[in-house]
Amino acid sequence: MAFDLSGHIALVTGSTTGLGKGIALSLGRAGAKVALNYYNNSERAERALQEFKDAGIDARLYRANVVDPDSIGTMVTQIENDFGGCIDILVPNATPDQPHMPIEEYDAEFYQQMYDFFVKSPFLLTQAILPGMKEKGWGRIVNLGSEVYQLSVGNFSPYVAAKGGQTGWTRSMATELAATGITVNIVAPGWIPTERHENDPQEEKDAYFANIKMGRWGTPKDVGDAVLYFASEEASFVTGQTLCVNGGNSPW
Repeated sequence: MAFDLSGHIALVTGSTTGLGKGIALSLGRAGAKVALNYYNNSERAERALQEFKDAGIDARLYRANVVDPDSIGTMVTQIENDFGGCIDILVPNATPDQPHMPIEEYDAEFYQQMYDFFVKSPFLLTQAILPGMKEKGWGRIVNLGSEVYQLSVGNFSPYVAAKGGQTGWTRSMATELAATGITVNIVAPGWIPTERHENDPQEEKDAYFANIKMGRWGTPKDVGDAVLYFASEEASFVTGQTLCVNGGNSPW
């Protein structure tokens, strides 16, 4: 069977809602054991876990702050003890709010928060799980980028800058780890409405939708299936790449 992840353990951060849950579902349906991560809203996290169990997926729930090294270390140890093996698929997906504002309205603290989630967190998570991947001689790291970097979106400078840094980090790590059997890639979604977008202005949604060449909204499953490809054996010769999942909205 293509894209069979049986025997693998996946950690998807921020995976009890939105795109993260869609990614974790795709990996779990392909046979991976899935570590679900959250930090806020325990009730929602428990509901998500039940959804995975109802789908027959071997999933467990872990609360951790993914920008704190001690919290990450504790979580990784728990996951590997619980599942009886090393994490060999890592998807750093957790994200804070991302307001659109002109540069005059941002502050340095917000810029730092974007860096923490999209550069520091993948770095800390990778450091924590890398020994197991190297020992196994197999690993998949799939970062969640964004089309905003390719589109150079304005009034969004901290997020775009952090995603640019994430892209550079991904490419550097892909080169560094290429000989070890570990690949590092990016899936870069467009605007895919999830729970966090429920209150977004309809006129903004309509304006974005007009540019989607395929004429439909993307779904969390679309993103999850792209991550599944990068996580699979079929993508073993693909590293350092960015796959935009946006219905043709990117100019290149």
